[in-house]
Amino acid sequence: MLSTDRLKGKNIVITGASGGIGAEIARLCATRGANLVLLARSIDKLKSMKQDLTKYGVRVDVHRLDVADTDAVQAVFSKVLADIGHVDVLVNNAGFGVFRHAHEAPVDEIKSMFDVNVIGLMACTGMVLHGMRSRRIGHIINVASQAAKIATPKSSVYAATKHAVLGYSNSLRMELSDLDVYVTTVNPGPIATDFFNIADEQGTYVKNIKRFMLQPEYVAKQVVDRMLTPVREINLPRWMNAGSIIYSLFPRTFERLGKRAFNQK
Repeated sequence: MLSTDRLKGKNIVITGASGGIGAEIARLCATRGANLVLLARSIDKLKSMKQDLTKYGVRVDVHRLDVADTDAVQAVFSKVLADIGHVDVLVNNAGFGVFRHAHEAPVDEIKSMFDVNVIGLMACTGMVLHGMRSRRIGHIINVASQAAKIATPKSSVYAATKHAVLGYSNSLRMELSDLDVYVTTVNPGPIATDFFNIADEQGTYVKNIKRFMLQPEYVAKQVVDRMLTPVREINLPRWMNAGSIIYSLFPRTFERLGKRAFNQK
């Protein structure tokens, strides 16, 4: 059984912390005694969370940050490091997607998805890497997706960004393997959050897969339980991850048999 006091007094930074699994991860970390730095575009939501989470007797700092703005990433993380000294765990949770056929995706939307999901994640990671390397301890948790393993119709751009996150994480993990700095990717299937308010404009995808959707509280617990442990990936749900393994072995057959399900967006 994993120790629940492993996070006590640790400094944990979470991007995209104002809602969904980011907010749930923050709440669970606070209950386990971790100090938090919460980053998101909605500062009002973060301030409200701060009022609620400080009841656990932990330090909670909040900053407005759009991770797509790399200058802002540098400025905010520089202030964070000056305030708290070091980061023990970075959770790169900020991200968004839009379900669209490839020929319908405007270039600005494509760039925006890459700026948030990939460049922003890399920029935030780069701001904590030097400290983790020099201290020879730390954990970088990158929230990817099962879309990083199984691309489906109408998610070409989103899947491409998550494939990039997976590739970056795998390379980074090898770079840090001798330094006791861990890198974990979280690859969940659909989660019942506001993500789909943007991603699924027509509401058809949510309607079709609602009964299979993960709850953010469950996903958050799987992540927090594994903080500061050398876990390579967290794949949820297990049956969907089994599908990704079969897909890697028999891609043509998997795409043919799964065509009907994949087109439910």
